[in-house]
Amino acid sequence: MIPNASTTAGRRSFLKATAAGGTALLAGCIGGDTEEPGDGATASAQPQQDEGLDAAKSLDTDRIAADPRDVPDPVDWDEPRHHEIEMTTTEETAEIEPGVTFDYMTFEGRVPGPMVRVRRGDTIEFTLTNESDNSMPHNMDFHATYGPGGGAEDSTVDPGESNSFEFRATYPGVFVYHCAVPNMDYHISSGMFGAILVEPEAGLPEVDRELYFGQHELYTNGTAGEEGHHAFDFDAMRSEEPTYVCLNGEAYAFTGDGRGPVTVDKNDRVRIFHANGGPNLTSSWHAIGNVWETFYRDGDLVSAPDRYVETAPVVPGSVAAAEIDTPVPGPIKLVDHALSRVARKGLLAVVDVEGEAEPDVFDPDP
Repeated sequence: MIPNASTTAGRRSFLKATAAGGTALLAGCIGGDTEEPGDGATASAQPQQDEGLDAAKSLDTDRIAADPRDVPDPVDWDEPRHHEIEMTTTEETAEIEPGVTFDYMTFEGRVPGPMVRVRRGDTIEFTLTNESDNSMPHNMDFHATYGPGGGAEDSTVDPGESNSFEFRATYPGVFVYHCAVPNMDYHISSGMFGAILVEPEAGLPEVDRELYFGQHELYTNGTAGEEGHHAFDFDAMRSEEPTYVCLNGEAYAFTGDGRGPVTVDKNDRVRIFHANGGPNLTSSWHAIGNVWETFYRDGDLVSAPDRYVETAPVVPGSVAAAEIDTPVPGPIKLVDHALSRVARKGLLAVVDVEGEAEPDVFDPDP
């Protein structure tokens, strides 16, 4: 399970420690001291607030990060079905980390948006509603759609409006969806992306657990860990220099000092979906202390999967899927192996395997 969020003070202490020596998070993958070159001392615990950064805003929600366990049940039907799927767009202020606020845009109030799960040959009648108190138009581009803009042209809605289109899920795989208005990079970066899974007719192999994460970049006018309200920075986005690289919209959300790790039982077979909304950076997806035993590259669920992959590229605008085995207890750290994103910019989640020790596989004290 994911425990309730710890206190703000506890999360802030964790993030200050991260700024001082983020490589400590990666024990077992990289090591060494955390001194900055040439200065003989560790980095300062947390940057001072820039005089130009506004005070943190009041929150519209106390959580923007989607629960990684919130995955629809596997397909259990063998004939085409019709699905009516509705989503609502929101624009709301939430915390990237304690004391650091940002104006997000979402599908259904979470980042990433909810996973859609259907079978190849099913039809989807999709309705998008733009909340009346929003300030911008939004729409939907499903990468699983044959049709202009993936449906974007026919789903564009101004605040207070709804719009619908229908499509048949003609090809199998797991695909990104995202907002695709003219400033689509801004909207995607701010949280408007998710995944649609179109299962092959024969379905997917049975597993014990499924998890769903979404990676994306936040481009702001502050620095990581700087308290206050972070406004969106278009120049930083043009330069592809993000302030944060997050899983599910928040920095280090699914860690012991965040909202807590995701727990599984020893020997569970776990399938993980990793949607890279981007909008710009390729993820070097890696599980510290594990391996992608079965890896579905680029969301391809019908070709023979790769096996025992250590680190795999997940390009922006795609979803990878992987299955892992969990023969020993302890933390599995999900990271982007472009490791400065982990140590400095917020990208880390922990899957904690619970169970008795297995010294024949791993013995910490031989």
